[in-house]
Amino acid sequence: MKPFRYERATSPEQAVMARVRTPGARFIAGGTNLLDLMKLQIESPAHLIDIRHIGLDTIVPTSQGGLRIGALVTNTDLAADQRIRRDYGVLSRAILAGASGQLRNMASVGGNLMQRTRCPYFYDTNQACNKRQPGAGCAAMEGVSRQLGVIGTSDSCIATHPSDMAVALRVLNAGVETVDAQGQTRMIPIENFYCLPGNTPHIESVIRPDELITAVILPAPLGGVHLYQKVRDRASYAFALVSIAAVVQRDGTGLIAVGGIAPRPWRVEAAEAWLAHGAKLVAEGLLAGARPRPDNVFKLTLVARTLAAVMHRAKQA
Repeated sequence: MKPFRYERATSPEQAVMARVRTPGARFIAGGTNLLDLMKLQIESPAHLIDIRHIGLDTIVPTSQGGLRIGALVTNTDLAADQRIRRDYGVLSRAILAGASGQLRNMASVGGNLMQRTRCPYFYDTNQACNKRQPGAGCAAMEGVSRQLGVIGTSDSCIATHPSDMAVALRVLNAGVETVDAQGQTRMIPIENFYCLPGNTPHIESVIRPDELITAVILPAPLGGVHLYQKVRDRASYAFALVSIAAVVQRDGTGLIAVGGIAPRPWRVEAAEAWLAHGAKLVAEGLLAGARPRPDNVFKLTLVARTLAAVMHRAKQA
């Protein structure tokens, strides 16, 4: 562990100002991802800004009929909230499909959104990784790619985004609220929040260095059957090979987002129009332009079969 300075912020604006005046500083809340990265020296911030004492830990109704989820609400509290379980069941199910209870007790909503890829080549500092060291190359291209991306990738990076929660937020059309050092807020639709890798895979979201996530905004409830199905290599505490978040209405229409296949939660609204015609056609629309590697070409079939299983469950609900 390399030495670093520690500072405790007492307001969102103070936290952002501390980061602006301290190059290389990082925010820390639960630390479930950042501390691991520091131990491996993948990240070596010289200054940590503790944001656990700035509020942002409540879930309150909005005037539009939705919910405002503070960025420091824990994953455990979010999944257990009765309003979430009743009206946004896909979100509760996605969170519970993620990490262990101990990790959910510490992990925050904002931290979950900002967690970094679990690509093994990113975590192995002996391997080339453009996300970890821009311009170094991508060892995954010629390596084992079973868990990596099949769509939305580039010649610079084939890593996937690891969050289950973000997949559910994408299907719910959530927004991400931020504040800057001047106290100005902005709302970022979740579909615009994550960047595709292109030639700059180290730039993972549109969050600026002078911004802090303050909340996630859910629109009014969508109704319908809420489902989250996750396929993984072991039964618990594993990241998705493929996951499906779905909100399906009684007439067979619905919304679909996919995890485990791309650098961000993957949704193609045009493909959803084919739900009534079968999972295979929807999967073809979702995966148009896919570029799988030999080790993960099976994900193309797995998406279709997982979606078919989800649609079958929806009909039985």
